[in-house]
Amino acid sequence: MTASFTSRRVSPRASAYALLLIALIAAPWVGLYPVLGTKILCYALFACAFHLLLGYTGLASLGHAAFLGVGGYLAGYGVKAWALPPELALLAGLAAGALLGLVIGFISIRRSGIYFTMITLALAQMVYFLCVQIPQTGGEDGLQGIDRGLLFGVLDLRDDTAMYYTVLVIAVACFLLITRVVYSPFGQALQAIKDNEPRAISLGYHPPHYKLIVFILSAALTGLAGALKAISLGFVTLSDVHWMTSGHALLMTLVGGMGILSGPVVGALALVVLENKMGELGTLIAGATGIAWFTTLGESVMMVMGIVFVICVLAFRHGIMGEVVALQQRRRGTLASSSTTSTSREPQR
Repeated sequence: MTASFTSRRVSPRASAYALLLIALIAAPWVGLYPVLGTKILCYALFACAFHLLLGYTGLASLGHAAFLGVGGYLAGYGVKAWALPPELALLAGLAAGALLGLVIGFISIRRSGIYFTMITLALAQMVYFLCVQIPQTGGEDGLQGIDRGLLFGVLDLRDDTAMYYTVLVIAVACFLLITRVVYSPFGQALQAIKDNEPRAISLGYHPPHYKLIVFILSAALTGLAGALKAISLGFVTLSDVHWMTSGHALLMTLVGGMGILSGPVVGALALVVLENKMGELGTLIAGATGIAWFTTLGESVMMVMGIVFVICVLAFRHGIMGEVVALQQRRRGTLASSSTTSTSREPQR
């Protein structure tokens, strides 16, 4: 009976995910501005989609901003020019990301390492310059005034709270999909290809086939994140399709912890909050220390984020969640060793 009860206990990982979900549900009611929360969720989905490719397949793409921007542009243009309802606009962004992922993935997966990264970067820059030239994207002005509309003709997304919970439901569903993929036989094959591709080939796997599928899936989810961001914030700009946005996804993944499903979520939360609250933080530090220079922190976001990245690389080499997991493992090892020691000291009967 004890063994049965132990086998049915909820794992610590599931408990942590449940607590995180409860915190996200309660966030708008405890002081989180819904628009900021929506932005965090969009970037968290973007980072999770990127992490699926890097953390579990070993493919470091610097072209994921192309999928984010194209998904946002198509969704925004569909709402403004074709009067698409939000659900069809989101599907259009998802389809745009998948189609572009098919094209870029088919070209880039034939190479690996730095060559794969450079090919994705080059193709993404082609998409960027294409978005600059096409009049439908608004050029340097971008698309402005994208209406949120009614979801399924019932839910008014113009309400910030309703928009937040809609994005939360979609983000959680995508996170569960990524989790299912990672722990499926397909995900185990991806891990085998990442660890030792020649051995995976000798076992009968066809790595280009698996890489293309996961690339398309990652691109589709990124396109969905771009569409959600466009509809929720009401605009799309060229920064969404710039290669530095791909660097942000990489930064979120490394800061949060690569190889851990919750890592990109934590990384996105930390960096988006830091980016949006930098000015307020600088004002508080300036008031406490009397140093007026800190008031300019809001204008030096990239510098501060670079410093944060360097600190994380030097002090938290496995990211925030990686260090948390390592701490838990050390505590379990200490408890197990102390339990073994106490058992060995018991008198034999």
